[in-house]
Amino acid sequence: FSNVDTMLDFVERLADETGLPVGIKAAVGDHSFFGELALQMSTTGRGVDFITIDGGEGGTGAGPLVFTDHVALPFKMAMARVYREFAEQDMATKVAFIGSGKLGFPESALLAFALGCDMVNVGREAMMAVGCIQAQRCHTGHCPTGVATQSKWLMRGLDPTLKSVRLANYVVALRKDLLGLSRAIGVPHPSLVSANDIEILDEHFGGPTASEVFNLEPGWGLPSAEDQESIRLIMAGAPDAVKAAGRAESAAG
Repeated sequence: FSNVDTMLDFVERLADETGLPVGIKAAVGDHSFFGELALQMSTTGRGVDFITIDGGEGGTGAGPLVFTDHVALPFKMAMARVYREFAEQDMATKVAFIGSGKLGFPESALLAFALGCDMVNVGREAMMAVGCIQAQRCHTGHCPTGVATQSKWLMRGLDPTLKSVRLANYVVALRKDLLGLSRAIGVPHPSLVSANDIEILDEHFGGPTASEVFNLEPGWGLPSAEDQESIRLIMAGAPDAVKAAGRAESAAG
């Protein structure tokens, strides 16, 4: 494919052949691509199921240093711009947004949710949990800790029975802290945190909200009203009520 139209044809073909969700991942520079994508999705009925926004501060140790340091917008700017394109076409709640790029800490992940993410990817933080020291030698086959290597001798250090526990501890701690921050704000789940709940402090002791900083309209970044209610019921321990609501919606449809 060579443009948005032919890309969507390819996406639909993949979906028809596999029956699986199909999405795209991009480090954002010129966001006009996403404006055209949102418009096509709203007018043609074709579309992707999810979009992963890869912040410029993310990346791999195998990447060229000049790309790692200077290519693509930082995640916060990229996510806000792409979300706006979809929100203006009333498509923001019809596609799943995934955030990526140094979002493995609770405060960073929480802001990603507030900007409209439905989930976040975790890369380097998970790798560090199993022993990565960010030596930036991934592409050489000579990672000194054995995390990204073909060396049999170094691979012995990757004991699954030990490393799996360390990784699990990291994920559990991340989820616990995310829920703790959400409750401190007054909501039961990170997806219910809005950009208006978070202030971005500046060097002049100002504290504009994330909505003001990233030019988001009221209500943007949150799930649909129906999904918000379902999330609250689940977090309150009422999954049966959620199932009943889902059956009612199916019957109405």
